[in-house]
Amino acid sequence: MHAFEYHRPSSLADASKLAGKGDDAKLLAGGQSLVQAMKLRLSAPSDLVDLNAIAELRGIKSDGKTVTVGAMARHAEVAASPEVKKAIPALAALAELIGDRQVRHQGTIGGSLANNDPAADYPAAVLGLGATVVTNKRKIAADEFFKGMFETALQAGEIITQVSFPVPKRAAYTKFKNPASRFAIVGVFVADTGSGVRVAVTGAGSSVFRQSEMEKALGAKFAPESVSGVKVKADGLNSDLHASAEYRAHLVGVMAKRAVEAALK
Repeated sequence: MHAFEYHRPSSLADASKLAGKGDDAKLLAGGQSLVQAMKLRLSAPSDLVDLNAIAELRGIKSDGKTVTVGAMARHAEVAASPEVKKAIPALAALAELIGDRQVRHQGTIGGSLANNDPAADYPAAVLGLGATVVTNKRKIAADEFFKGMFETALQAGEIITQVSFPVPKRAAYTKFKNPASRFAIVGVFVADTGSGVRVAVTGAGSSVFRQSEMEKALGAKFAPESVSGVKVKADGLNSDLHASAEYRAHLVGVMAKRAVEAALK
């Protein structure tokens, strides 16, 4: 690692001030991506602002219509939360599929979203449910948050404080995972919401995206056969040693169909 200044603020206000310090200050949440990048010298922040002592960034609550998850909630906490399991069981199930036990007990929802790895699971839930990402400065709708590979709408010094998920009528997430990393080669989140059907795909492209043709088909009839009739194009999809773009296109259809089947159970 390169040398850096370490800070551990106990309040969001102090963290906000420190986030703008130095030439390249970075926020540390679970550290599952950032610390590894620092070890490989792919990232060399001038200052590291540790968010783990800030109590106001934790907690999970539900009012029946919305589930609010604090940015520093661990994946394991979301997976085990009675509130999440009751209101949005698909979200709890998704959290249980992230990485391994060690990753789930260290990684956070805020860190995952801020990093926006193209194969991460949480972006699919946020986009699929039409959630709102709340920061120390504003509220950002899911459709406006994800901008590209490892890129979001977050500005310099902006800190995610919580994520607000509207409770859907029914929803499910399925993924074809990389057997080593457990990242999604392709993951699909399907949600039947009060304002229509949303289908979010992760792992297939440079960033999470919505599949509008499937949304339209499922809006007309929420059934597995509706998805089967949609031809997914390989253009623009990822192609690597794990799967070709054509295979990922095929997997989008397979995972979407399975997600609809799971949502109907």
